[in-house]
Amino acid sequence: MEKLRIVFMGTPEFAVGILDTIIKNNYDVVGVITAADKPAGRGQKIKYSAVKEFALENNLTLLQPTNLKEEGFLQELKALNANLQIVVAFRMLPEVVWKMPKLGTFNLHASLLPNYRGAAPINWAIINGDTKTGVTTFFIDDKIDTGALILSSETDIAPDETVGQLHDRLMDLGSGLVLETLSLIEKGNVETSIQKESPEIKTAYKLNKENCKIDFTKTAKEIYNLIRGLNPYPSAWCFFSDKGEEWNVKIHDAKVIFEDHNYENGKLLCTKKEMKIAVENGFIEVLSLQFPGKKKMKTAELLNGMTFSEESKVY
Repeated sequence: MEKLRIVFMGTPEFAVGILDTIIKNNYDVVGVITAADKPAGRGQKIKYSAVKEFALENNLTLLQPTNLKEEGFLQELKALNANLQIVVAFRMLPEVVWKMPKLGTFNLHASLLPNYRGAAPINWAIINGDTKTGVTTFFIDDKIDTGALILSSETDIAPDETVGQLHDRLMDLGSGLVLETLSLIEKGNVETSIQKESPEIKTAYKLNKENCKIDFTKTAKEIYNLIRGLNPYPSAWCFFSDKGEEWNVKIHDAKVIFEDHNYENGKLLCTKKEMKIAVENGFIEVLSLQFPGKKKMKTAELLNGMTFSEESKVY
């Protein structure tokens, strides 16, 4: 069996769960690569990545290159003398980096590849109303998420599951899959398969302001899937309009009610405690939301201090 010397590359919370599992299973992590610190939030305070926080707490050797092709960084990476690299939610690697270790560089991706290659696989599986997803390990090549497949593990998506809940389950599922992959590599038993291309492959596009906006001409189910597929982050949003005023509002928690009605799409219906939006073939009941400049609040809390007229609508 080959003794593994691992360099781990990742940035967000999802990657921390995997790194933690690798360390708890006594693998030798000789270095951690994560994103450079950047200012965030209103005060533009320097924010560390979740992986950096974890690496510091666990006294791991840490590198934060801004340029992955820079000679100084490549020398430091080489000096770590790793024979395997693991990538989880990081960024595209230049060939000089992914080809460096003797045993290669594998990635854990939060989808069943070849579906949902790209930046936001967990979100898009829910937004598209899929009932199954999973995690995949594969060896990195020169394109995004196209390399030779090692292992995958499948799970059902519950009809009311949010991206936050699915994220945490896939982190656990992914941790187990990474351990299985490490065991195969250690023993020299890896068998890979090539990803099959087909026109039906779904893509995990980068999320932006446009594709997070709710389109109230869509069906109740499609709108509900968008809201839960973006809850808690980055959140679905729309405009609320009432008596000449307009607000850009994030909708966090919601439920869907299938029911025939004669209201126009986007009509806002409020009682003292409840808020519903009329949509094709039903209603979206808003359970929590966030008005500009305010914190996220439960709908009943908002309706305590704010009323909407008969003219109010969303779009």
